[in-house]
Amino acid sequence: MTTTAIADYAMLSDRHSAALVAKDGTIEWLCMPRFDSPSIFAAMLDDDAGSWSIRPSGPYTVSRRYMDATLVLQTMFETGTGTLVLTDALATGADADPHRLGASAPHLVLRSATCVRGSVEVDLRYRPRPEYGLVTPLMSVLDGGIRSRGGCGQTILSSPVDLVITREEATATVALVAGEVLRFALRWAALDEPEPQVCGAEEIAAALEATLTSWRSWSKAHQRYEGPYLGLVRHSGRILQGLSYQPTGAIVAAATTSLPEEPGGKRNWDYRYAWIRDASFTMDALWVAACPDEASEFFSFMTTAAAAYEPGRALQIMFGIGGERDLTERELPHLRGWRNSWPVRTGNAAWRQPQIDVYGALLGAAYRLADQLSWGDSDERGFLVALADAAAHQWSRPDHGIWEIRGAPRHYVYSKVMCWVAVDRAIALADRLDAAGHLPRWRRARDDIRRAVLADGWSEEAGAFTQAFHSPDLDASVLMMPIVGFLPADDPRMLATIDAVAKRLTGENGLVYRYRNEDGLEGGEGTFVLCTFWLAQALALAGRVAQAREVFETAISYVNDVGLLAEEIEPGTGEQLGNFPQAFSHIGLINAAWAIDGALAEEQILC
Repeated sequence: MTTTAIADYAMLSDRHSAALVAKDGTIEWLCMPRFDSPSIFAAMLDDDAGSWSIRPSGPYTVSRRYMDATLVLQTMFETGTGTLVLTDALATGADADPHRLGASAPHLVLRSATCVRGSVEVDLRYRPRPEYGLVTPLMSVLDGGIRSRGGCGQTILSSPVDLVITREEATATVALVAGEVLRFALRWAALDEPEPQVCGAEEIAAALEATLTSWRSWSKAHQRYEGPYLGLVRHSGRILQGLSYQPTGAIVAAATTSLPEEPGGKRNWDYRYAWIRDASFTMDALWVAACPDEASEFFSFMTTAAAAYEPGRALQIMFGIGGERDLTERELPHLRGWRNSWPVRTGNAAWRQPQIDVYGALLGAAYRLADQLSWGDSDERGFLVALADAAAHQWSRPDHGIWEIRGAPRHYVYSKVMCWVAVDRAIALADRLDAAGHLPRWRRARDDIRRAVLADGWSEEAGAFTQAFHSPDLDASVLMMPIVGFLPADDPRMLATIDAVAKRLTGENGLVYRYRNEDGLEGGEGTFVLCTFWLAQALALAGRVAQAREVFETAISYVNDVGLLAEEIEPGTGEQLGNFPQAFSHIGLINAAWAIDGALAEEQILC
């Protein structure tokens, strides 16, 4: 059973796939050639599912960092005899255009071990297990490395030292003294591609330098945020970039599958897909922490993937990162799961759920990018008009809500509010959409939705807007009402709702639960990072800046040592839970920081 804490991982990315590296120098997760490909290493889900470790033989202490303005990881091992620095990256390839980061990624893992003080004995253990651990590949020695065959790909491990091969793994132990460097690389290729070749030490060093240069060029060209949370906001922007799939512009919800919402629990989902609901949140976050180019790429992907929408039917809520629609969920019974959190799943059954909030997500994104879009594509304009018409027609239907609750559909307040966003933004874009004839219908729908939410979404019993019509149950998603402009944050009803969430949905750790009512699923969950940032953002919009900063700084206190956040925090232990790193969490951090910056600037003006 794997015991590695989720917060002990760091992510590497080439904008095609991701690797997770534990503090002890073990790669415990790697999928190639895409984020959603079957894994080569998956020890985070089962000890027998593959890993690759480089670390000192004896006792050590560890510190880590990302090299400045990059997602290149350095792990420093201090031993009784010396210091070892391990530098890890997924090669992005070299490209002079910072907007094309990762376009020429060669599907290559780079690892460089340098003794910088004294002497260190280093252990290497290489255990590839393709197809989520189902395959124990055949390994054979070749000049300069090891060839592995088996499963749907072929790999070459380039190694400057001889390795001993057994049936299950390849190992080596080597002593280094100060100034000595060992450079390793793992190259992947599909079976129908030429066999990958061994990389020499100079080639590995050049690939690493090109990767550093590419990330730094991207950061320099894109990142302009200068607020009080500069380091975290810019780093979160790089994390979102690292979670994006360069060939299409899609952004995965997280780099992993089946990291649970509670240890040993069954709420274990595959997040390596792109959700429409993330669209408008991502647009705002990329606007702050990166630049409109990345936001435009993501919007283009979403509208293209969803372009075959048929009026009268529910719009699909999520897609594969290549635009795939069929994301059928299945279980992998041979994997025991992180800390015995079973089942492990690939695919996600939520793709079949009707969620009417997605209309607002896409039209909100279009509105945010209005000055960047060309508006010359009649098909795209027609698609957006059809979405606004669908929101105007379907808003009164029950659905499964933003949290994809796997029970009977209900009239979720958040879903209604996002339908209001859809028609409100369509009205604002009507000239660009060439949709003047639709305005009367959209305006009626906007007014009808507003009346219904104000009447049926408010609970006198709860003293707040709640999860669903005629329900007393609180839900943090209603914090989005002032964020999307449905009500001013200082409206008395909104202030009462913010206070209710802060008082009754906040755990002992100071973070916010999504909701606390029964949802029909077995097991529980932790406090939700995104919802905590929503609370901070809503408080900032309400002018309660000191309280907003307190909530924000409580949330960021759970960031791990290299600036990463999972989906949830266990309220008792403070442990990170859920898929990792989580785009939603970093989106929430960026947007809340921006709102606090704006509120602080407003205070200065008033003073």
